[in-house]
Amino acid sequence: MIKLPVRFAAPAPKKPGTKKPGEKKPATTRRKPAAKSAKTTTRKRPAKRGKKKSTRKKQSSMPRWLKWLLSFGLKVSIAVVAVLLVVGIYLDNVVRDKFDGQLWNLPAVVYGRVLTLQPDQAMTLDEIRRELDLLQYHKVRTPQRIGEYSSSSTRIELIRRPFEFEDGHEGARHVMLTFTDNELKSISEVGTKRQLGYLRIEPKMLGMLGTKEGEQRIFLPRERFPEVLVDALLVTEDRDFYHHEGVSPLAILRALVVNLKAGRTVQGGSTLTQQLAKNIFLSRDRTLLRKLSEAYIALIIDYRYSKDRILEAYLNEIYLGQDGAKEVHGFALGARLYFGRPLQELRIDQQALLVGMAKGPSYYNPWRNPERARQRRDLVLRLMMDNGILNGAQYEQAASRPLDVQSRPKIASRQPAYFQQLQRELKQKVGDNFTPGIGLRVFSTLDPLSQQKAEEAVLSMVPKLNKKAKTKVETAVVAVDRQSGEIRAMIGGSRPGYAGFNRALDASRQIGSLVKPAVYLAALRKPEKFTLATTVDDKPIVLKGSRGTAWKPRNYDRRFRGEVPLYYALAKSLNVPTVNLGMQVGLEQVINTMVQLGVDRNEIPKLPSILLGAFTLTPYQVTQMYQSVTSGGRKAELTALRAVVDQQGNLLFQSYPKAKQVVPEQAAWLTTYGMKNVVSQGTARFLKPKFGWAALAGKTGTTDKARDSWFVGIDGREVVTVWLGRDDNKPINLTGSAGALRLYNNYLERRHPEALRLTWPKKLTTVKYNRLPNGTLAMDCAGNQSLPAWDKDGSLRSRCDGSKPAGWIKGMFTWN
Repeated sequence: MIKLPVRFAAPAPKKPGTKKPGEKKPATTRRKPAAKSAKTTTRKRPAKRGKKKSTRKKQSSMPRWLKWLLSFGLKVSIAVVAVLLVVGIYLDNVVRDKFDGQLWNLPAVVYGRVLTLQPDQAMTLDEIRRELDLLQYHKVRTPQRIGEYSSSSTRIELIRRPFEFEDGHEGARHVMLTFTDNELKSISEVGTKRQLGYLRIEPKMLGMLGTKEGEQRIFLPRERFPEVLVDALLVTEDRDFYHHEGVSPLAILRALVVNLKAGRTVQGGSTLTQQLAKNIFLSRDRTLLRKLSEAYIALIIDYRYSKDRILEAYLNEIYLGQDGAKEVHGFALGARLYFGRPLQELRIDQQALLVGMAKGPSYYNPWRNPERARQRRDLVLRLMMDNGILNGAQYEQAASRPLDVQSRPKIASRQPAYFQQLQRELKQKVGDNFTPGIGLRVFSTLDPLSQQKAEEAVLSMVPKLNKKAKTKVETAVVAVDRQSGEIRAMIGGSRPGYAGFNRALDASRQIGSLVKPAVYLAALRKPEKFTLATTVDDKPIVLKGSRGTAWKPRNYDRRFRGEVPLYYALAKSLNVPTVNLGMQVGLEQVINTMVQLGVDRNEIPKLPSILLGAFTLTPYQVTQMYQSVTSGGRKAELTALRAVVDQQGNLLFQSYPKAKQVVPEQAAWLTTYGMKNVVSQGTARFLKPKFGWAALAGKTGTTDKARDSWFVGIDGREVVTVWLGRDDNKPINLTGSAGALRLYNNYLERRHPEALRLTWPKKLTTVKYNRLPNGTLAMDCAGNQSLPAWDKDGSLRSRCDGSKPAGWIKGMFTWN
């Protein structure tokens, strides 16, 4: 081992606190901290270094792409929340605008005339029974529910439905109607036996108008829906409706499980609120975006509105089928479509069918798929039983019933011709006050029984008349109340339900012999010169025109009778005596009489040929003329509109029947008497064997070459005009008695006429005559033929002692 020299030896370690000789001792303030710092650093440095190394490892373990992704995700989340917030604000405004305003465009509902019953009214038990059947009242042994009635030989017991009449609401009423001798004798309240002065029967719903959209509904508030129907809907479609917030995750999960098990979509998870959101605000596209929008809107609706408000909207919105080209929405209108009666009167099984069809009206259509519809109905009934809404006995009874739907889907019978007239009057009389889409109620004058029977008569007779005429004929029918002028029925063509050319209103045709009563009335209003017994010439006549033309009128049978009484000429519709009479009276006087009866002066040329109806009028205009005559000369403007009421019950328009005396009552009465002879012994005697008891009046009309066949019939209730012809004006080879009269006869067989008894006017008396060999009449106080006459100055009464009206005449014209 080599030892190094001492000078190269390593210095010995120096003890802390020692110093070399001559070395200055550093200041304590410098050394001690340094020593302490060194000591501290030496002791803690390893720990600090270790911690720093750990931090660097974590930072370096997170990839840069992940850091970017997290940052991007945060930004996207913020953007999505912002978008959802903006969309939510927008959707909230949309929902509120819709729900806080008018949710739907509601069509105007049109009703027929209101039947008012009074004691001692000339109305038979059979007429009331037919009215109740038409209104879909149930005939039962003992009425217990609204809309039921029972009938015996002398009484009808019924529970009248509640209804919002034009002047206010009337509740249900349990009444007894008693009849004697074809007359309503009394009306009493069942239970209290209190006698009633009158009873109004609710009108038939005729249809709807006023909306251009392809859907229709009748709005009902929530409280007017049957609770059984609401319960059935909830247990079938959304049993947690009152517990979720518009969207039900549990329902969605339950539907998912069921669909996975079935391998196909058999159950939906949408709540009623979601379905409502989709139906009102969204399309039917099956996309994820639509589904998300549906859920979002449902949440907003549920937050904004009460459950009952949402349920009310759903009950009125749900789609339940088609009425022709129109969609039927809401259970109220659905009840009319499938069962023809108000929703409140449906049985439990019928309500269950409606609820079941909400899932798919086409798939469960009871007319096309009755067995499928029955199974769906029974499923709803079983769910109702499982949830305690029905007991076992109620379930068995309901499930055992047939479907009991109407023979075909129908809300109301179509009356296109009548509705055209109604719309014209709405425009003329109501104007801007008739606002489409706000659910107005229109009360019309249509008698549903008259309309139905007129339609049946047309459908029955037109094919037979086609064979008889050996060509296809068209027709028009107008029936009006004889006193008030209110239109009771209108048909515009041979297909009553077809909305084509309205011949009742717009077919202007030559009227032929229908003009004759106006000619005779013009004469009879001059009693000092003309009576029913006045002799009129029936001899060849030639009338020359200003241009040298010659007119030679002839009778239909080409015969001349020499001289005939005035009443006979009218009864037999003789042309030549009518022309002679008209020329004696004067054309101007005849024209003035026609104008007073309601004919537009511009329609009447000042020519002798007008005396035989050589000018044109529509069936509507003809009916106005005859109403004026047969009501005792009191003209009432024809009308189809009675009242218009808004949803709040405010009366926007009301028409009160008004009549004005336009011609002397006595002259009109005598003319009507003359038309009674048309039926009893003249051109309309075809009616006498069956309806002689009714003392009908009427007038046939046939135009040149039998192009037009006319008849106007009058009973105690109505004036009815019937026209037959072709649109191209070619002959149909049918006279008035062979064509139009036969259709009227068929109508009377179905409608049953009311006896025509007129009030005997003042200054009217009975005069006796003897028939002379030439067929004319000569006044004779002991004569064997009696005729009524207008004794204006009493001169006729003074000639004979027996001046009182003969019993057989007065019996025809006085009320019993």
